Amino acid sequence: MSKTFFVKTYGCAQNTADSERIKAHYHQLGFTQTQNWKKADTVIINTCIVRESAENRAYGFLNKVDQFRSSSTPQIVVTGCLVGSAIRQKNKKGVSKLKKLKEKFPSVDKFLPIEKINFNIAPLRDKKESALIPISSGCNNFCSYCIVPFARGPEISRPFDQIISESKKAIKKGFDHLTLVGQNVNSYGSDLVKKSETYILPSGQKVKPVLVKSMGRARIPTLFPYLLDTVANLPGTKLVSFVSSNPWDFSDRLIETMAKNPNINRLLHLPIQSGDDQILKKMNRGYTVQEYINLVKKIRKAVPKIKISTDILIGFPGEDEKSFQNTLDLCQKIGFHKAYLNKYSPRSGTISKKLYQDKIPQKEKRRRWQILDQLINRPSSKN
Repeated sequence: MSKTFFVKTYGCAQNTADSERIKAHYHQLGFTQTQNWKKADTVIINTCIVRESAENRAYGFLNKVDQFRSSSTPQIVVTGCLVGSAIRQKNKKGVSKLKKLKEKFPSVDKFLPIEKINFNIAPLRDKKESALIPISSGCNNFCSYCIVPFARGPEISRPFDQIISESKKAIKKGFDHLTLVGQNVNSYGSDLVKKSETYILPSGQKVKPVLVKSMGRARIPTLFPYLLDTVANLPGTKLVSFVSSNPWDFSDRLIETMAKNPNINRLLHLPIQSGDDQILKKMNRGYTVQEYINLVKKIRKAVPKIKISTDILIGFPGEDEKSFQNTLDLCQKIGFHKAYLNKYSPRSGTISKKLYQDKIPQKEKRRRWQILDQLINRPSSKN
C-alpha cells in the first residue's frame, strides 16, 4: 500500500499554485493524496506570514497535527513563506533564523524551501474552475509593511515559452480559464530584458519591452502586455485573469491589451491599500491618491465594463481619523466592486516594524474594518 499525504494551504493564489506542484512532487515519490489529514502519513503545511492572523492559523493547525499524531505518524513538513523568511533573515550574528524556527517547532520533521519545488514539476490541479499559471516569484518593491521580499526573495520571471507551454497543456486538459499569478504580474520580464533591447517572442515576433512610467519617470521594462496578449489568443482560451498587479507598473500598453481582448477578465484587482497620501508614502507605495484615480479613469475609459476590486490595509501606523476618512472618500469616488480588508500587523524584518509603533488598538481597527466592509462589500445590508 502506498503512503498518503495531505496538503494544507494558507495565503494567496501563489501559495495555492505552489501547493499544486507540491502535490505533484509527492505523487512522483509514490504517495497518494488524501483529503483527511488524520489518515495521512505525511502532512504538508504551506504557510503564509503576510498577516499575523494567517501565521497564527498555520501555527494552530501545526499544533493540532502534533497533538494528534502518534510517535511515528504522520510526518510533519512545513513549507511556504514561513520557511523562506527564516532562511533569508539573519540575526545580529549573521546566522539564518531557520535554526531558531527549528527550535521553536521541534516536532516538525522537515522544513522545505519552496524553491525545491520548481516550475519543472507539472502541477496537480484539484480545482476545475481555473488553472493557476505562475509567471514569476518574489518581489522587488519593498512596501514598508510587506514581508514578501524577505520571504520569497527578489522577483524572478519564469521563461516566456515555459509559461505558454504550461498554458497550452492546461487548455488541452480542459481548462478554458487561465489565471496568471505573481506577486506583481505587470512587472513580469523586467529581469529578462534591458530597456533598449529587442525581445523575441516564442512566435518569432521581435518586440521592444514596454517601458513602464511611474510618477513621470521611466521605471522598468516589462513583457507582461505581450505575455497577456499571447495567452489570451491561445486557441481554447475563454477567459484570462491575472493577480496581483501594482498601480505604478500598470502601463498604457497593458490597458490597450485588455481593451482589445474581450476574453481578458473584466474584474481587475488593483490594490490601493490606503486613500491617504501620507500613509501611502509611509507604506512606500509609489503613487499618490490622485495618480490612482487617474489610472482608474484611464482604464475605465478604455474598458467600459471593467469592475475593480482592491486591497485595503487598515490601521497602518499614523492612520488617524482624518486619514481613514480620506480612504472612505476614495472608496466612494472609485466605487470598488469588492475590497479585501486586512488589519495591519507588524511583520518581523519589515521597514514599518523597525520605524513605526503599532499604536492603534485592535478595537479601533475592527471598527474601521466594519465601516469599510459595510461601505464596499455589503452595501445592500444597510438599514
